[in-house]
Amino acid sequence: MAAALFSSVTFAQSKNFLDTPYLETQAKVDTLVTPDRIYLNIIIQEKDTKGRVSVEEQENQMAQRFKAMGIDLTEQLVIKDMGSNFKKYFLRQKEVLKSKQYSLLVYSGKELGDVMIALEQLDIANTHIEKTEYSMMDELELELKSRAVKRAKQKADALTRPLGQKVGMAIHIADNSNYYPRYNQAPMMEMKAVSADMGQAQPLDIDFEKINVETTVNVKFALSN
Repeated sequence: MAAALFSSVTFAQSKNFLDTPYLETQAKVDTLVTPDRIYLNIIIQEKDTKGRVSVEEQENQMAQRFKAMGIDLTEQLVIKDMGSNFKKYFLRQKEVLKSKQYSLLVYSGKELGDVMIALEQLDIANTHIEKTEYSMMDELELELKSRAVKRAKQKADALTRPLGQKVGMAIHIADNSNYYPRYNQAPMMEMKAVSADMGQAQPLDIDFEKINVETTVNVKFALSN
């Protein structure tokens, strides 16, 4: 996880902040993280064929395949329309077919590739990625804030050393981080390769657009000779 550091400084010697000579620094830290929570939208529609395949039958087939793949259906698969469970759509004016919508949570591009191949084999093609998240976002934000404050102190020390002054305690700290989405909505993804071996489909190698996380702090340090 690579991070870029940027900072700017403002020097003030007058006693206009709590009657204390101070130096103010601003530091920004940002980084890119790989999503580890990927939400896949799945729609199952009743098949209008001679031997009509019901939504329930397709749902059971999908559930069995997911279980065999080690997916925890209780934790990772939810029905999106909990109110009605089913949505109906009309075909050729009189016939009514049903559809059902789900949200599946997977934890890596590899697992998503396995799921997409399984759904294709079950002839369930109506899918799309809703969003991606990073599960340790709260911890990462705190880490970046701490690093930004340390960076501000380093800058303050570097600026005052040639003057023979010392940086004292912080007398004011402001978190100026701007709001940014905690997830990538409809994220970009790249399928690196799709291969076949003896007629068997291989998992897709999928890379996701990384999530940018940044924080900015302003710190005022008291000065002494």
